[in-house]
Amino acid sequence: MTVKPLGDRVVIKSCEAEETTKSGLILTSGAKEKPQMAIVIAVGPGGNVDGKEITMHVKAGDKVIFSKYAGTEVKVDGEELMIVRQSDILAIVE
Repeated sequence: MTVKPLGDRVVIKSCEAEETTKSGLILTSGAKEKPQMAIVIAVGPGGNVDGKEITMHVKAGDKVIFSKYAGTEVKVDGEELMIVRQSDILAIVE
């Protein structure tokens, strides 16, 4: 199954959380912070959204940083994805 976002929405997949700290301590699953970095899976067409013309600035394959409490989590074919608005994406990591 594929997910095709509408309007200014973007489908992203979170990167894995860090397993160890910089000092080498191994973190348990409860102590790991939810990552705010993700890979873009699919991008909506943009266009006229809520009366404003939206140009999409991200593309599939981009690594991005998104807002902490943004988006809607969905599970597609056993894979956890998030659907966020382009405005919830803070930066593209190069």
